[in-house]
Amino acid sequence: MTSHDPSATPPAQPHAVGQGEAQDANTAPDDAAPSQPEVGLGPWEGEWPAGEHFDPELLENGDRRNVLDEFRYWRHEAIVAQLDTRRHPLHVAIENWQHDLNIGTVVRTANAFNAAQVHIVGRRRWNRRGAMVTDKYLHVRHHPTVEDFVAWAHGEGLVVLGVDIFPDSVPLETYELPERCVMVFGQEGPGLSEEMRAAAKATLSIAQYGSTRSINAASAAAVAMHAWIRRWEFGQRV
Repeated sequence: MTSHDPSATPPAQPHAVGQGEAQDANTAPDDAAPSQPEVGLGPWEGEWPAGEHFDPELLENGDRRNVLDEFRYWRHEAIVAQLDTRRHPLHVAIENWQHDLNIGTVVRTANAFNAAQVHIVGRRRWNRRGAMVTDKYLHVRHHPTVEDFVAWAHGEGLVVLGVDIFPDSVPLETYELPERCVMVFGQEGPGLSEEMRAAAKATLSIAQYGSTRSINAASAAAVAMHAWIRRWEFGQRV
């Protein structure tokens, strides 16, 4: 844990006004884009803190990463090691047969809830755009086939639960989620494969009340993971 005060930001640098530039902010043109607040903190001010978890380069140049304040100026490896001490026994798996754009967002959500691992079933390469580099702080495991994934899950004593809409799906809202489980999400459109559906102990659906038939895979993953958090972090039984 760093003792640095997050409110202690470096002083603003003087701005040189160019020729023809308005010197009074009130006279800026109407279409001027609003300035965006900087993410993170600048260079460390004062004596550097002691500890191998601090990164000298970040202390010197500032830390603009999208991480919690408690991890500011920490080495990447130190952050992962700290997260490992408090990961949840919830695993998240995603079938990747069509390079679904939702996969990155599911991974980002898994990072937010500090899942034990994320599993990519199918193609090894997956679309990382939506992950926003959060996969660097997770343990991502690849399984080439559903059979390989299911064998691994059973060997780890994890209950395989699919999340999708089928005639025999059980409402997520009334299902008693086991603590040690792996939630599996299919692809946008086709959903879970028949092989994965057959391997799951149950498939869970999310109650909806509007006109659309389904919500996308990334949204469903966020709802389902949060349901696990409510049950096992907050003790909210169904």
